[in-house]
Amino acid sequence: MNLHVRRQYFNPFLGHAPDSETPLTNIDTQQIYKTSRMVSNLTGMIIQPNKAIVGANAFAHESGIHQDGVLKNKLTYEIMDAQSIGLGNNQIVLGKHSGRNAFRTRLQELGFDLSEQDLNKAFVRFKEFSDKKKEISDRDIEAIVKDETQSQVAGGFRLELVQVSCGDHALSTATVTLYTPDGKELSDAAIGTGPVDAVYRAINRVVNVPNRLIEFSVQSVTAGIDAIGEVTIRLQQNDKIYAGYAANTDIIVASAQAYINALNRLYRATEQPTLHPQKDSELVDQAVHA
Repeated sequence: MNLHVRRQYFNPFLGHAPDSETPLTNIDTQQIYKTSRMVSNLTGMIIQPNKAIVGANAFAHESGIHQDGVLKNKLTYEIMDAQSIGLGNNQIVLGKHSGRNAFRTRLQELGFDLSEQDLNKAFVRFKEFSDKKKEISDRDIEAIVKDETQSQVAGGFRLELVQVSCGDHALSTATVTLYTPDGKELSDAAIGTGPVDAVYRAINRVVNVPNRLIEFSVQSVTAGIDAIGEVTIRLQQNDKIYAGYAANTDIIVASAQAYINALNRLYRATEQPTLHPQKDSELVDQAVHA
C-alpha cells in the first residue's frame, strides 16, 4: 500500500515518469483486507484494532473534527481509500426483514462465494441474530459466515447443551451435554473459578482429551450491548497448537463452541493423522504411475 499510495515518489526509482499511473506491483490491493481476515481465521490470531490498514480502527473516526474533515474530503485524514483494500461502502442495512436475495448479494459484495448448502446455513444464523439485533453490520455477517463455514471434523464432538449458574456470591457451575464421535449422548457438570472455566472443566470431563489451554481471547465484533462476540482459543498438546473459533451473541455459548472446535481439530490430528498436503500429492502421483 505504501508503493500504491506514494506512487509519485517511487516511480523515478523504478524507471517510470513521476506522474505515471502504471501499477508498481502485480498485487490486487482490493484483496488485502479479505486475505488478512482469512489468515486470521486459519491461524486463530486476532487482528488487533489498531493494526495498520486492516485493523478495525484504521478507517474509524470518533473525534468530531476528524469526522467533519473526512466528510468534506477523505484525504484530510485518510491517505488511502477504504475501498482500495477491499472494504465495501454499501449503505444497504440488513435486518430481520431482509430476504435471501439481499443477503446473498451482500455476501458477494463482501467477497464470499458460498455453496448453496453453506449459504443456507449462514442465512439461518443470520435470521437468528437479526431477531436479537436491530441491524446486522458487514462485520457481523463476516463473523456469521466465518463461524458457519469453518471446516468441521466429521464424526467429532458436537455441543448439544450448555447451562451456567454463577454470581458474585456463588460458585460458578456449568452443565454440558455433548454427542461423542460414536454418537453417544453424555452429560456432566463441573465447578470453576468463573463461568467459562466451569464450562471448559465440564467439557474436559466428557471428552477426556488431554490438552493445555494457552490462549483465550474474546472480541466484540461491533459496538453495542447486543454485539456478537467472537471467541478464539488455542490449545496445545505435544508441542502442537490447535485453534478454535466461534461467534454468538451469548459469549458463554461462543466460548463453549470455540473450545469444541479446537478439541475436534486436536481429536482429528490424534485419531486420524494426515501427511503434509505435498506429501499426499506425491503419494497419489506414485500410485497413479504404478
